[in-house]
Amino acid sequence: MSSRLVTLVLVTGDGKVLGAMPPFEVDTPWWQEVGEFGDERRPVLRLLSVDGREVTYLAETAVPVAGLRPVDVDLGPDPRRAPYAEPGGPAASLAWARSVLGPVTAKQMRTWNLSSIWRLDDGGRTVAWLKQVPSFFGHEPAALRLVDSLAPGLVPPLLAAGADGRMLLAHVEGDDRYGGDAELCERIAEAFHPVQVAAAGRAADLAAIPDGRIDVERVRRVAAPHFDTVDGLAELIDDLPGRLKAVDECGLPDTLVHGDLHPGNVRTDDAGRLTTMDWGDCVIGHPAIDILRLTERLDAPEPVIERWAYRWEKAQPGSRPLRSAQLMRPIAALRFAVVYAGFLDAIEPTEWPYHRDDVPACLSDAVAASIVKG
Repeated sequence: MSSRLVTLVLVTGDGKVLGAMPPFEVDTPWWQEVGEFGDERRPVLRLLSVDGREVTYLAETAVPVAGLRPVDVDLGPDPRRAPYAEPGGPAASLAWARSVLGPVTAKQMRTWNLSSIWRLDDGGRTVAWLKQVPSFFGHEPAALRLVDSLAPGLVPPLLAAGADGRMLLAHVEGDDRYGGDAELCERIAEAFHPVQVAAAGRAADLAAIPDGRIDVERVRRVAAPHFDTVDGLAELIDDLPGRLKAVDECGLPDTLVHGDLHPGNVRTDDAGRLTTMDWGDCVIGHPAIDILRLTERLDAPEPVIERWAYRWEKAQPGSRPLRSAQLMRPIAALRFAVVYAGFLDAIEPTEWPYHRDDVPACLSDAVAASIVKG
């Protein structure tokens, strides 16, 4: 991916538009990453537009800025806008964080429709992370508490949770493991297995977690606009009730599902400790969703999935985990299409570019999975 050419439209804390800064280039291509140019004096609020590699954001400033050009932007209210994407939102969140931690320094790292992330330092050392999520991810603190109670150390310590989706997470040393190999995926699956087994029998503890089990009619509504452009999709949806029945007959319980369990959402340190991050996507659902997501980029995922199946056979005698995973491949892709459609429903139009292409891509993946994997 290429770098970005960034334009910042500046507003005051009360929402008055000041103008646009001259464009500047940044190395990281991902639109939500703002660590190269966002800070407490000029926090980035949200995406305004994308045109190829040219990306325009709204940012807030409390100090005069020279050389701004006039710009016409619509900054009217939107009920779907997250509090951290409004002028004054970052300052309010940082004030809350300091009420818990004391006088830390803050560096903005990410902002988009799924989260706002700030690194918090004290004396040149990172001590915590301020994460703020939209309302549809508001169950993340409950999920962190639940997983920590079942597998201490598997999630980052939750220091505090506040209003408007705010949470403080203790800093965890190590590296995020994007591109992790089969050995790492096996370790992740093995570490998470006891959590899913235990959570399956604790319905009361799952009360705060959204129900992510497949609703056939919801899937059909998301898929129907694409029937004419994705060959085989209509037939897959027609067969979905029968496929779900076959999955149920395999005998695995619904349980806590991370929802986005890829290696990049896992951090490891020099001692080999695993920490599983980003629980906003977690739902109640079928455990195969996570093992399929975890292994989807491996050249040879089968051994990891087979060992996952063996563990489930031991935990759930008489079940057929391997068959359930095979049946779930297209269902997992359909589920992601529904998830992305839900994001589009819940965010304002200027932020749709983040997810607009994901729905048809996941629907095409579902059809491909049904053909290749049966």
